Parts: sequence; C-alpha cells; structure tokens
Amino acid sequence: MRVLAAMSGGVDSAVAAARAVDAGHDVVGVHLALSRMPGTLRTGSRGCCTVEDSNDAWRACDKLGIPYYVWDFSERFKEDVVQDFIDEYAAGRTPNPCMRCNERIKFAALLEKAIALGFDAVCTGHYAKVITDADGNPELHRAADWAKDQSYVLGVLTHEQLRHSMFPLADTPSKAEVRAEAEARGLSVAKKPDSHDICFIPDGDTASWLAEKIQMTDGDVVDETGAKVGGHTGSNQFTVGQRRGLKLGTPAADGKPRFVLEIRPKENKVIVGPHALLAIDSIQGIKVSWAGLPIAEVATGAEFDCYAQVRAHGDPVPARAFVTEETDDGVTRQQLHVTLVEPLRGVAPGQTVVLYQGSRVLGQATIDTARSLARPELP
Repeated sequence: MRVLAAMSGGVDSAVAAARAVDAGHDVVGVHLALSRMPGTLRTGSRGCCTVEDSNDAWRACDKLGIPYYVWDFSERFKEDVVQDFIDEYAAGRTPNPCMRCNERIKFAALLEKAIALGFDAVCTGHYAKVITDADGNPELHRAADWAKDQSYVLGVLTHEQLRHSMFPLADTPSKAEVRAEAEARGLSVAKKPDSHDICFIPDGDTASWLAEKIQMTDGDVVDETGAKVGGHTGSNQFTVGQRRGLKLGTPAADGKPRFVLEIRPKENKVIVGPHALLAIDSIQGIKVSWAGLPIAEVATGAEFDCYAQVRAHGDPVPARAFVTEETDDGVTRQQLHVTLVEPLRGVAPGQTVVLYQGSRVLGQATIDTARSLARPELP
C-alpha cells in the first residue's frame, strides 16, 4: 500500500514508520506543523510539534530512506483544537484536546488530504489495534500493552477512518521494546523523552493560560448546602474534582478537604463539598460516534453491557448503556445514556466517555451531564 506516516518526532512514530517500510509498503513521512511559533511548544518533555521535533522526524525519515515533508496545519489546529479548548472551558466544561486533535486533525484533515493524494492509509505510532471482522469491517481494539494503550483517545475514529488507519505498534508488549528497536535501527530518538500534558500549554499552567484567553470575573464558592465558603477570580479556571487552589476562608465542619463538585459559569459559581459527593453513577453523552459499525443494540435502543472509561489512563468500570435519538430542526442526533455499576469520581461535563466490550472500542460521546442517582441535586 501507499502509506503516509505521521511523524511526530518521537520514538513511537519513528518505529511505526520503520515497521511499515519493513512490511513492504511505499511509505512517505510527514510532520504536522501545528503552530506558527513552534519554539514555544516544548519545555523538556512537555509539549510537542517544535522545530526540534521536526528535525528529529526528518532524521528518522532520512535513516529509513523515505521522503519527508512538513505540512502546515497550524490554522486548522488553532481553530479546531485550541479554540475549542478555550470555548469549552468558557462554558464551564473540561475538554480533552487530544481527542479533538485525533478527531479533527490527525484522522480528519490529515487523512482527508492523504486520500486525496492517493495514499491508502495513514500510519501513526499510537498503541492500539485495528482488527477486521469476517465481513471485512474494521474494529478498534486495545493494544497488547494495556499500560501504554491509547485506544481511548482514538475512540472518536469512525468506520471509514479506521479503514485507512494503520497502527504498527499494536502488538508490541512494552515501550521498552520500542526504544530498544529504535536504538538497534540507529534512530536518534531512541532515548527521547515522551511528551505529555497539553502540547500548546508547555509549562503546564492551564489556569494562567486560560486567564489570558477568557474574561475572568470574581464570584462565590459555595458548599453543598448553598452556603458561601469563599470566593474566586473566575469559575472557568476550575475543574470538577479539583482540591488544590480553592483558598477557602471557611473550613468544613468535619475538618476534611473540600473538592469542586460543579461549575456554573452562568451564575459564576463554584460548588464544593466532601470527597464522597464526587461519586457519579449516571452519565448522559452527546456528539456520539461509533468506532466501526455500531453494535445491533444501538439501532434498536436496547440496553447493553459494556465498560466505561472517562480518562486516557483511567480504569474502565462496568456499566450498562443505551442510545436514544432526538430530532431538532430536522437533524437527528443520538444521545448516550450510561449507568455505572461502580461509581467514578471527578467526572466532568466536556470529558469523553469511551465504551468497551472486552478489548473492543464501541464508541464515544462527550459528557453533557454527570450525576449521582442517589445524591440530591446541588443548590
């Protein structure tokens, strides 16, 4: 096949491209320039997509003997990922920019351009697996190394996108083996540290970064009874489950720490309470999509057993789910309803819930509401 290898400049994408070459594919490497100021996007192992990363990607392609290009996706990234992140926080939600980047950049904009140029597939260094069923339909599954599994952030991929996706690291038992292979191949990125956190906030200070983008207004912090226990300089800087930085003037009656339970931007109010009240067992999701063909219960609205995961490295918990449909202005949209058998804590609107059956990713939705069926509504 003609394969476009997305080269981040890290060890995973370099080894993935090398394996695609070894498999006999006609491989071309491409690095995505996601910022007009690339020098600002890395601090040590934080961030990505810098000039340093571009050079590392070029050296890997040169070593593999494949063509190398840089594609400027900075405007698309700014609009579809960065601005979306700002808008979500301004609305009091907690977004996942990696999901949006995979959905709108790496497997939408990039794949669309690749297919237009005659490529059959896009190859990345993600730890996940595509399995084809007996009828030739692709399914997304967890990688062999569950500790490095990235199927969660790929849960937004559609049936058509999976048909053109290639993940050569799927069956690799550990990251250590990838690094050892890179060193054996003479790739200079063998010992390069993994990037982490949000790539466009390399210093990790999300609150300060948002304060420059969103107008912050002083407001009240109230407890679960509605009593004022402190103040804040902008509700948008908080997230559900947060404990640090609350600076409350009134201690809890039991002397225990309080956590952010809910954010209400329209009222400019932050609600805090004890850790026990963070437990959530009911989720309603919007912007639903299915990784491959949806299972039969989706079409009938029947309830089905599954596992739900709400963080990239979170533990999946047993759940039951079903889908309903809503028509507005002639457009029919699905809503996902999930009841957790085991409660989760710190679940916030804007996060993504990904559903699994065994190792298979069924699909995902953006969390619109998350609540406890046993807990009364907060004031």
